[in-house]
Amino acid sequence: MTWHLIEGEKGCAYARENDCVAVIVDALRASATAAMLLHAGAVDLQMVRDVDGALEAKIAMPDALLFGERGGLPPEGFDFGNSPREAEHAKGRRVIFTTTTGTGRLVDAYGAPEVYMGTTVNALAVARAASAHRKDVVLIPAGLAGDPEFDAQEDWVAAVAIALVADAAIGEGAANYREWKHLIELDGVAKLFETAPHAAKLEAIGLSDDVLYCAQMNLTTAVPIVLGKTEHGLSVGLAPSASA
Repeated sequence: MTWHLIEGEKGCAYARENDCVAVIVDALRASATAAMLLHAGAVDLQMVRDVDGALEAKIAMPDALLFGERGGLPPEGFDFGNSPREAEHAKGRRVIFTTTTGTGRLVDAYGAPEVYMGTTVNALAVARAASAHRKDVVLIPAGLAGDPEFDAQEDWVAAVAIALVADAAIGEGAANYREWKHLIELDGVAKLFETAPHAAKLEAIGLSDDVLYCAQMNLTTAVPIVLGKTEHGLSVGLAPSASA
């Protein structure tokens, strides 16, 4: 079993076309928020690519909460943003969730044997869940939708952190893996999150606490897994626990 690290749309396509388990790593913040929503007791996550689709889903599911962001902030009419620190409000509720990049990557990966969301906050749990399938795994640093040149530092750091706890044999992306592994050993995960370009964007809009929160390791064993397609996007639930 080999693990690969391939960013963005290319990683999603690789997983679909090569029968690999896909793990979407949107470290600031969609993967962390999705994990913590399920940890808090959300009963279902409806992952939607765009804001209009999320608002349409809300009409069909008026009892659901709208979580998400564009430009880091909740769109007009949304109940909450894309912050794992707000996840507690979703206990016992359905959630409609859309973000700039992470939810779209999830949709792009649909068709792979299994599609998870993972990051530092659930690194060990997602590593165990993905390993349990005995298939190759693609860790997909989400990057930034529409900007393939964006420096997605925190996504690579989180993806390598997952690979490290999985003790994975690395195939595609091995050079990047070695580089980020070395930087993690030098500086640590938290510092690399704090110095990421995306962190600067969040700090500029008053969300630096989210950066520190998302940099934590293994806060939860909750692993979001795609359950199937819906009219508006994808249904995501809690993956069964995988033993060590």
